[in-house]
Amino acid sequence: MVLAALASGCVSTGIKTQATRPDGRFVSMAEIDSTVILDMRYYGNHNFLGRRVKGYGAPKCLLTREAAKALAAVQAELLQYDLGLKIYDCYRPQRAVDDFVEWAKDISDTKMKAEFYPRVDKTNLFKDGYIAARSGHSRGSTMDLTIVPLPVPKQPLYQEGQPLEACYLPYEKRFQDNSLDMGTGFDCFDPLAHTANFETGPVQERNRLLLKSMMEKNGFKNLPEEWWHFTLVNEPFPGTYFDFDIE
Repeated sequence: MVLAALASGCVSTGIKTQATRPDGRFVSMAEIDSTVILDMRYYGNHNFLGRRVKGYGAPKCLLTREAAKALAAVQAELLQYDLGLKIYDCYRPQRAVDDFVEWAKDISDTKMKAEFYPRVDKTNLFKDGYIAARSGHSRGSTMDLTIVPLPVPKQPLYQEGQPLEACYLPYEKRFQDNSLDMGTGFDCFDPLAHTANFETGPVQERNRLLLKSMMEKNGFKNLPEEWWHFTLVNEPFPGTYFDFDIE
């Protein structure tokens, strides 16, 4: 989600946009640790737009080398407990962020509202901070992720046009993601998705705190409004927003 647009880490005053991929600085997470599960939601149509997002030419998780190595350290710890990471989104091109902005301006397009923002009026997405012109994801050291049990349970495939269930509903009633129950689905535009909102119950609280503590231990910080969103504290490009395609 893009609530993290300007809040995911300190944004340098020397902001710049770079259209080219810097040599050797970005890697595919699969190259660093192939045991991490990928569920790249913006490459497909199970996301709040209901279609593939611009700039996502492949279902890959691209990250700065520093972020990928730190994430591999998290994975190594979780594997000891028969758990693992599942990633929803990593580097996000600026053109994808622009795509979000244009979508938000089209008030008539509420195709996925019933699942991802059932209690939010689309006219308020900018005002409420869910959509913004910049995202920390475009700096290459931010990712959206969760924890899955091992072996990884099968996950139903989202089918175009299937009935949508609100992302804040109990685990057994919302889309059957194969992760631990974090209290809401991924990209849920709702206060229940705030990391420290434990109204969802003790099990969900424990799972959120497990993810948060493991990520913080390995050099990441969480965005309080999104339990799934983390940024490398010492990110190598704090003031650069990249706009090369994911290929």
